[in-house]
Order: sequence, then structure tokens, then C-alpha cells
Amino acid sequence: MAAENAYAAAGVDIAAGERAVELMKASVAASHRPEVLGGLGGFAGFFDASALAGYRRPVLATSTDGVGTKVAIARAMGVYDTIGYDLIGMLVDDLVVTGAEPLFVTDYIACGKVHPERIAAIVGGIAAACTAAGAALLGGETAEHPGLMDPEDFDVAGATTGVVEYDDILGAERVRPDDVVLALAASGLHSNGYSLVRHVLLDQAGWKLDREVEELGTSLGDALLTPTRVYAKELLALIRHVEVHSISHITGGGLANNLVRVIPDGIGIDLDRSTWTPPAVFSLVQQVGKLPLADVEATLNQGVGMALVLPESSVAKAIELSEAAGIHAWVAGAAVAEPGAPARVSLHGTHPGY
Repeated sequence: MAAENAYAAAGVDIAAGERAVELMKASVAASHRPEVLGGLGGFAGFFDASALAGYRRPVLATSTDGVGTKVAIARAMGVYDTIGYDLIGMLVDDLVVTGAEPLFVTDYIACGKVHPERIAAIVGGIAAACTAAGAALLGGETAEHPGLMDPEDFDVAGATTGVVEYDDILGAERVRPDDVVLALAASGLHSNGYSLVRHVLLDQAGWKLDREVEELGTSLGDALLTPTRVYAKELLALIRHVEVHSISHITGGGLANNLVRVIPDGIGIDLDRSTWTPPAVFSLVQQVGKLPLADVEATLNQGVGMALVLPESSVAKAIELSEAAGIHAWVAGAAVAEPGAPARVSLHGTHPGY
């Protein structure tokens, strides 16, 4: 029997890492765009940028993010092939709101111990989400951290790069006082606010993930693990067909705090809660935790994944394109002129059923 080498004795299993790479190769290759050069396993990934020569003034956009404490739900459930959608949703949709097309993604997985099948499942989900977003999974890193992380612990993060024509960059400077706000439905909690959700439902209320919750129509764990909707392809198609001024990706901080980032000073936006009913998981967190609505709205997306600020003349076509792509869309509010005042977003009214 061969003696264990020193690195393995210290807790790092190189052979397990190599097996994980072999298991993920097919799923990674399936995400590749024609511009990807070479395969998985080198020291760096290559992306042929010659296509950018067709741009008048190409601007590169980049974003980095992670899945956050939602990984604790995945680990407890033993489900590893969905959080890739959470990672890619957080990454590429931060690019898309600027008008940028995501080109490629790199990922980083840190773990206490490499379980090859688990790592391959995580990467497989990332690759599938990349395909859904039209981006290539260009490469990544799996790092084993014995002594720093428990053997079952892991975390997932990544970075993405995209490109947009300079003249086509969306942003606050395009917004006008007579614009309206079009909301695009979220699939659920997405990947934000899980520290609050876990604290309320698991720690304080003592609920178990296998608890069947009538309001949710499924188990608590399945509801919490619902993957983030990836909007990239559909949103890029929409802004090619209709005029859009700015877009906000509704992530940590909630609807108002994210939307205010894409409107200029001198503009206020009033959102009407009566235009939509958030999915049951949001009211559940609020009711079980006995939380003020303001606290929930400052943390969770409340059922809105994207908010588009666009001229009223674009609304009908934008809704038509969104609904055709399977994304529910509705007018949630409007912009008003407030000369000399800082940018403002306020919510009014009551959600139906609340």
C-alpha cells in the first residue's frame, strides 16, 4: 500500500481535486461560446476578443459576487446543482442592467474537503446557468482549506466580464420625469437576505427544512432553495427592441435601495404596492418574525427581480416581450420631477392580501 504523501496527510487531497475536474469537464465545455480557446485544465482561460473589433467603442464591464448564506441551505438539503443559478444570477445580471452582454465567467469554490461529485454538481449548475445567460464558463478554481473550514463546508463566488457599446450604456442620466417603472417578477428570494430568513425561520421559529408549509405549497427547504431567475438573455433581447433608460437589479437592500441607484438627482419615483402580491415566502418571513414591513422591504426583493425605467411608449412592447419569455411584468410606478432634490424612491399603498 502506497504511503500517504505529506500534503494528503495535511488534509489536501490532490487526487480528489483532479477527479472533480474530470467530472466537470463536460458540463463546462457545454457552456462554451465560439470565442473560447482551449479546454479546461490550463493555468488561464482564453477568450478570442477579435469580435470586439466590430464595436465602435467597446466598453468592458465586470462584476464579482457570491451566493452568500444560501449555501447553508444547499448543504443542509444535500442539493448542489441549483446554487449555480444563484451565482450566475448575481453576476451576469449586474452586467446586463448596464446594457452589457456577458461574455465569460470564472468561478471560485472554497471547501473544507473536496468531494468530487459535490464539486462537479456545483460546477454543473454554474455551467448550465452560464448557458442560460449566454456566457461561457471560462475557468475557475477549487481550493481545499482543511483546518480553516469544516470538511462539509463550502462557499461559492465568481466574476464575470461583459461588453457594451459606449453609446448604448444604460444609466441614470437617461431617466426622464415622465418615465414609468416596469417590474419583472422574481422567482423567489433569489440569493439575498438569507441571514435574515434563516434567523427568523430556522433559529427563532425552530422550523425544519423538511417542514411542509401550506402557504408555500412545498417544503420550507425547497422554497428557500428556489434558484435565482437569470434574466440576461431575455433582458438583452428586450433592450434591443424597445427604448429603456435604466435598469436596476433588485438584490440585497431591497427594491427602493437598488432602484434609487439608477435614477438621477431631481427625479423621484413613487411605487405602488397594490400593483403586485409578493410570493408567500415574503409575507411568511414578515409574519413569523413579526417584522415591520420597512425591515423586510429594506432586505428582501419582495417579488421583484428587475425594475426597468423606460418611457411610457415602450411599456406595451416591453410587457409583451417579457411575458412571451415567461417573465411576468407589470407597471409598478412612475417618475416625477423634483428639481433640486436628491434622487428618491418611495413605496405607497398596500399589497393585495396583506
